[in-house]
Amino acid sequence: MPDTPDIQVHHLAKRYGETVAVRDVSFEVPRGEIFGFLGPNGAGKSTTVQILTTLALPSDGSAEVGGFDVVRQPAEVRRVSGVALQEIGLDPMMTARQLLRLHAGLFGFGRRDAAKRAEELLEIVGLTADADRKAGQYSGGMRRRLDLAMALVHEPRILFLDEPTTGLDPASRRDVWAEVRRLNREKGMTIFLTTQYLEEADVLAERIAIIDHGTVVREGTPEGLKAAMGEESLEVAFIDAATAERAATVLADLDGFPRAPRSDGATLRLYTDHAAQRVAKVATALTNAGLEPTSLTLARPTLDDVFLAATGQRFDASPADAVPADAASPDSVPSESPRDDGDATDPDATSHGRAA
Repeated sequence: MPDTPDIQVHHLAKRYGETVAVRDVSFEVPRGEIFGFLGPNGAGKSTTVQILTTLALPSDGSAEVGGFDVVRQPAEVRRVSGVALQEIGLDPMMTARQLLRLHAGLFGFGRRDAAKRAEELLEIVGLTADADRKAGQYSGGMRRRLDLAMALVHEPRILFLDEPTTGLDPASRRDVWAEVRRLNREKGMTIFLTTQYLEEADVLAERIAIIDHGTVVREGTPEGLKAAMGEESLEVAFIDAATAERAATVLADLDGFPRAPRSDGATLRLYTDHAAQRVAKVATALTNAGLEPTSLTLARPTLDDVFLAATGQRFDASPADAVPADAASPDSVPSESPRDDGDATDPDATSHGRAA
């Protein structure tokens, strides 16, 4: 049905022995939306993506992708979804054209159709002129674009992008952004995006969810989440964190500020409406307490502020969530079998919208 969300997650959990990677995650992604999934290192982002892309079995809860259950119908999930993971799995000795033709063949394309599809994708990601260069000679941005093309071979309805621009220079990053927007706008593709760049989520995502300690702690549009922090903020910097801590105590009960100051090392952030009108009140309170800030500036809340309020830390995601060394990897893919806490293996799976 047209109104059925493309991704539905209900009370999802994943345990690796005593380690809880995902505790209780629920959200939905409507068809045709770009959805951002953010969280600090070890919060459960990559584990959730592994479950949604059938690379790991959940320990509890349920998830559907494209209307198919990720446990009972993994082959169907793979047919409707494409995946570009953090690690780019490209044979450095093969050319882009060879890789795309090979991948199309794995999805059942005949020789002629595989060649045609490869040329279409090379054009889409802007690699036609370099199609006969070996992938090992590509720059980081070119490899990312080729990886994206690999994920699009079978024209998926849903695309999972796990930190697609990590390590790219700003120009290459914007090239990827433009392609993601085009796929969403022209193809109506649903895109599930994890990223370690808040600017990327702010620019691309229509809605975002923030996961922390295995649970979604914020969800909404970027603008809505920022607006909920307050119309404006005062950023007050001090010489050191100890001084900022004393200042936080002084300012905690100040009239006109709906929540206590948010501490970030030697800097405090106070969220309020009409912040400019409250500068004098803040300055007076600090002066009376014998505390002198090094700077006091007005700002509008950013996604970084939202992330800090939700998780208690600055946004500084690393390339992978911390899970045990023997936990699920791209090789641990469930077959059509009942769930458990281990992962079966499906030899037909690849890291790009796996052929079934």
